[in-house]
Amino acid sequence: MKKFTRMIVFLLSTVILLTTGLQTTETVSAESETKKVYKELILGTSAEFAPYEFHKTIDGKDQIVGFDIAIAEEIAKDLGAKLVIEDMGFDSLLSALQSGRVDFVISGLTPTEERLKSIDFSDNYYVAHQVIVVRAEDQAKYPTMKELEGEKIGVQKGSIQEEIGMTIPNADLTSLDKIPDLILQLETNRINAIIVEDTVAEGYLDSEIVLADAEPEDAESLAAIGIQKGNTELLNAVNDTLTRLKSNGDIERMVKEASLLAAGKEKSGNILDVAWKYRSYYIQGIGYTLLLSALGVLFGFIIGLFISLLRMTNIGIVKWLGTAYVEVLRGTPMLVQLMIIHYGMALTFGINFSPLQSGIITLSINSSAYLAEIFRAGIQGVDRGQMEAARSLGMKRGTAMRHIILPQAFKAVLPAIGNEFITIIKESSIISVIGMADIMYQAGVVKNITYKGLSPFIIAAAIYFVMTFALSKLLSVVERKLSASDNR
Repeated sequence: MKKFTRMIVFLLSTVILLTTGLQTTETVSAESETKKVYKELILGTSAEFAPYEFHKTIDGKDQIVGFDIAIAEEIAKDLGAKLVIEDMGFDSLLSALQSGRVDFVISGLTPTEERLKSIDFSDNYYVAHQVIVVRAEDQAKYPTMKELEGEKIGVQKGSIQEEIGMTIPNADLTSLDKIPDLILQLETNRINAIIVEDTVAEGYLDSEIVLADAEPEDAESLAAIGIQKGNTELLNAVNDTLTRLKSNGDIERMVKEASLLAAGKEKSGNILDVAWKYRSYYIQGIGYTLLLSALGVLFGFIIGLFISLLRMTNIGIVKWLGTAYVEVLRGTPMLVQLMIIHYGMALTFGINFSPLQSGIITLSINSSAYLAEIFRAGIQGVDRGQMEAARSLGMKRGTAMRHIILPQAFKAVLPAIGNEFITIIKESSIISVIGMADIMYQAGVVKNITYKGLSPFIIAAAIYFVMTFALSKLLSVVERKLSASDNR
């Protein structure tokens, strides 16, 4: 038992060292408040909004660029701080800012009365106009906003465009996190129009995607920087930098440079070209996916075994706690559990886990609920006579469980544990929503770089299949070796 305990302590120490030393995307764990403001500024952004912010391969390395990023770099420079960029979904930005995971948010945010209730905004730094993007063959169908009534319209979730869409009578709105996903919806005829800023739309226009003549009445929108409520010190510093940039005409220059950089995005090449050219993205994603899955199952294994023993005890309250743990975790979506651990813990207790740590914790506790039931079934499947025989030989109950019952139970449930590992590999893709650079996150980055809607995800699907198929075959080999003694 002591050996088992030492092993758990060693594994926990290893994980803490690993997760605190690793970067996820462009992320570094938040540190003290003082350090965040004066030495390290953590920027929250959604890098699929060219030319505001987007991924770009420069000198063979993936970088987040755009005129929002250039402004953030100037703010950090004026404060003498190091800029750290945290990439996440657009609708997660305000939660990250409120929970203190990031110091400020730049992502083409429009200051609205609703948003001002939860965060502060800097002075405006850019004025954009809303436009309607449609398929080329439908361009003549929408000369005014009247023709959009009752149509299927795409908007970015939580954006000012979503609010505009809600004012169109009988419009069937599709709200998604990312602009490239909306473009894909338009290309596949799932929606008929998209409301988007003109600066952003410019990057997607070609012979098939064009602008309609229709224009929202409230077409002008302002962009400002989001600051955590009450952080007047940083707010004043940001406004000072914006005043300097605007007076020098630097922001106009940054917009032009970012637009030129965005216009250089690649759209050519078949799926094999994409897979080879961006192989480094997928390789990094494979590493993080395997790390997440392996540690998730490992700690799920330990926790699940403990919970299964709780469920089989004769102490009523302990048994009830074990049952409640399993039922709650099996009865709630993993995405909700992830949001509670990543944002809820920060908001409630001030505990800021990195995306990697949040991912491992979420996968571990979620997996443990299922593994607990697998272990319980395996232990209960061992003949009761085995325990009675061991006790009759003078073994204590714990010793009999460790040396007689559990080895037989593990052998019986090994296929089920293998299936759980395979499931976790696939379900780990959920962690990408908080900026974890796993396979799905990297596929999204490649999609934003190449403007190809399907190819990056087909490549990701092929990688997942190869990983799970190879693991399945490996587990079959182990299972056959373990069952060799049964065939005598």
